[in-house]
Amino acid sequence: MSVKSAAAGAARASRPPAVSASASRVFWRIVFYVVSIAISVFMFLPFFWSLITSLKPSDEIFSMPIRWLPSRLTLEHYRAAFTTVPFGLYFWNSLMLAVAGVAANLFFGSLSGFAFAKLNFKLNKPLFRVLLAAMMIPGIVTMIPSFYVLKHFPFAGGNDWYGAGGNGFLNSFWGIILPGASGSFAVFFMRQFFLTLPSDMMEMARIEGAGEFRIFWNIYWPLTKPALATLGIFTFQAGWNSFLWPMIILNDPDKATIQMGLQAFSYNHQTDFGPMMAGALIAILPILLLFLALQKYFVQGIAFSGTKG
Repeated sequence: MSVKSAAAGAARASRPPAVSASASRVFWRIVFYVVSIAISVFMFLPFFWSLITSLKPSDEIFSMPIRWLPSRLTLEHYRAAFTTVPFGLYFWNSLMLAVAGVAANLFFGSLSGFAFAKLNFKLNKPLFRVLLAAMMIPGIVTMIPSFYVLKHFPFAGGNDWYGAGGNGFLNSFWGIILPGASGSFAVFFMRQFFLTLPSDMMEMARIEGAGEFRIFWNIYWPLTKPALATLGIFTFQAGWNSFLWPMIILNDPDKATIQMGLQAFSYNHQTDFGPMMAGALIAILPILLLFLALQKYFVQGIAFSGTKG
């Protein structure tokens, strides 16, 4: 009996710590969810304010006290966004430039990344170090040289062999597409992903007589869908949101982008916030839809890229 009593006493003595540990885990889990929800709400508020502002009547946008919920919903700001400026044309211009930039980056970035990752040539590492150094240079530093090169490009825009006499690629969509056709980040990103793929397939394909480009296109390219989706989202977002470079290169109003079109709602030191919020919400729709469509590949690309040096 004494042994049983001792065992029972030991069991009772051990119960409170277990209950206490369980209660502590529940408490910290509740704290985690409360903090996460609070942060999410805080981050969502600017988007919510933009959405509500685009649907408010004009006289309620800056009413005091602030009205988070309007007395009535209206689409007048969305109509104004498309009637004040040719917003549909700007949307199409931005879409065309962003898609062209994505296509160029995916192909040339993948091709260059494959070469750096899988081909052993003499200047592989030195050129890759130059690429890494180029990634550290702010884009604002290279704007003037890029502008000069585009303006004096031979046989473009009326230029002669010496790059004189015309405007080159200025005021042309090519002036937006060509400078970012194969960005340093695209090459680096795809190179890191190709390093995660085995090289045995390449050796077997070479034995079968396949060339380097065929190995890249038929064997390795189909395996890079997660990385391509991730790079595509990044490139599309950068091209879609670009403002300063198109403002410098494009002078024709019919070639303006959607970000340049949003500037039309700020004039004489005043801003028409209703149409601007409506236009901004329309502007984020393509990026949002693209991310929702490719989020599975996006997560995979982030997980598997950059794991090797």
